[in-house]
Amino acid sequence: MAEHTERTTDFRKDDLAFTAMITKYQTDLYRTALAFLKNKNDAIEAIQEVTFRAYKKRKQLRELSYAKTWLIRIMINYCQDMIKKNKQLFPSLIDADAGHYDQVNYLYLEQAILTLAKKEQELIYLKYFHGYTFKELAEQLNKPEGTIKTILYRALAQLKQQLGDEEGGWEHA
Repeated sequence: MAEHTERTTDFRKDDLAFTAMITKYQTDLYRTALAFLKNKNDAIEAIQEVTFRAYKKRKQLRELSYAKTWLIRIMINYCQDMIKKNKQLFPSLIDADAGHYDQVNYLYLEQAILTLAKKEQELIYLKYFHGYTFKELAEQLNKPEGTIKTILYRALAQLKQQLGDEEGGWEHA
């Protein structure tokens, strides 16, 4: 009986479990793609591509508890590759799904985040867009919690400096 339970919950071995896992994190993947790509159609296409990539590499994930972070990392890497490939760093329109931020402030934030190093961007998205704790980030990235905090606080200081310099500021968000 235990073997059957593992079979149905281990997406690395079971296609139905893989489908369930993708469905479970679909909203998180979509929000991440939309934050980077700023376009609903591109975000949906990104989910399709990331699903394919994750399926192909599903057996490489060692720890099932890191599935969400693993998927989001694949999504972030895909989005950054697409931005680089298309050289469309800042589209002229921003989707209304930006949450409670108004469009101007959201654009400033997105532009500022994209100036950070890739690892810093990843930490910002995982911590503030997906709600990971410092402890969870440290465990999943296999780094000391203090290192994660240092990297993140340095990135936040850079964002604060950049956003503080913008005309109109970031004070409404």
